[in-house]
Amino acid sequence: MACDLPPLPKKRKSPAAAPTTISALGDDLLREIFLRLPSLPALVRAALTCRSSLRAVRSCPTFRRRFRELRSPPLLGLFINILDFKTPAFRPLRLRPDPDIAAVVRRADFFLTRLPNSDEGSALKWLIRDCRDGYVVLISQNTNHMAVYNPLTRALHLLPKPPRKICKEMYVEFHVLSSEEDPGLFRVICVCHEVYGAQAAVISSETREWQIFPWVEAANIEPDLQPEHKDYTAHNGVLVNGHIYWTQASRASARVLNTATLQFSRIDLPPHIRGQGALTAGETRDGKLCVICAIRLTLVVWSWIADDDGIERWMLDKKFQLLPTIHALAADSPVDGHELKILAIVNGVVYLSMFYELEPSLSGWFLSFCLETGKLNKLCHVLHPDSLYPYIMAWPPSLVVLDKVNP
Repeated sequence: MACDLPPLPKKRKSPAAAPTTISALGDDLLREIFLRLPSLPALVRAALTCRSSLRAVRSCPTFRRRFRELRSPPLLGLFINILDFKTPAFRPLRLRPDPDIAAVVRRADFFLTRLPNSDEGSALKWLIRDCRDGYVVLISQNTNHMAVYNPLTRALHLLPKPPRKICKEMYVEFHVLSSEEDPGLFRVICVCHEVYGAQAAVISSETREWQIFPWVEAANIEPDLQPEHKDYTAHNGVLVNGHIYWTQASRASARVLNTATLQFSRIDLPPHIRGQGALTAGETRDGKLCVICAIRLTLVVWSWIADDDGIERWMLDKKFQLLPTIHALAADSPVDGHELKILAIVNGVVYLSMFYELEPSLSGWFLSFCLETGKLNKLCHVLHPDSLYPYIMAWPPSLVVLDKVNP
């Protein structure tokens, strides 16, 4: 006799798992993911995909500092002052296919179209005088206008030039500074100097008026520099870690301006090496002060570090003989008679132009050299080795400044 068994109870289906969204990851995990992105443009694109991603980046200054330490902002191209052009030309760099960097360049206004092109019937001619923190400082040659422009955000500030009374018969230069945590605000420091002394003035995006500081005699800041010295040559200083340094190959000391206090001082320089070119100040990858000179096709690096007694001084750090690498990059083209000129040293990367000493008007190269890896890159050909301004991408305000209405 068959035994009828009761049917087995039906197994209940488990409810479908809810899909994981980016909102469920949390800010800390998002930031860990973002630290693995290859570049600042990649971070910008990722952060702008949704409100959660944007909040994770905006709300954490520690993350932004960490990302800067791991990923240097990319070089996007070169601005070049050209004699017959009304505005500077821009040369984008296309070293490798990078869709994120290409998107940044496409959307930016590197043609400087927002600059005024006329004033009371006269055409304006603009020349670049500084390029830093995403800003370009331009001076009109034939009017009283100065412009501070960010090609990435298209934010244009038209300001007056500094008063003529402090610029008359002196060398004049400009330096723009902005805050990492509020890049929409900036200051422009104007320095007028000569062998006898120097004077500084400052204007900000908030005040829009020049504040003029007293004239400082050279004897008060550089006792070894007297008017009879014939080796003093006015030239642009270099901004490093809140100080502007004026260095020369044959000088024993350098002028220094503290950009916070606008006070001048001096610093001893490394000993002169026979055949060296001009000393250029800059920053290493870890933010330390360094000076570098080119002796023919060799780079000599001094770093400002503490010795065994804990006293900070200049120490010869490295020498890089670039001739073999340049020969390889030149593809057997002759390089005899070529000279290197250091344009900038940013975050441990040296930007240089190489030109033919006997005929500087010939086409030269724009190069980059990494102090950490010792790698030299040929970035592009250039025709104007003396008027190059590398444009390095800055952090966009949209990733830094919190929206007070919709954080």
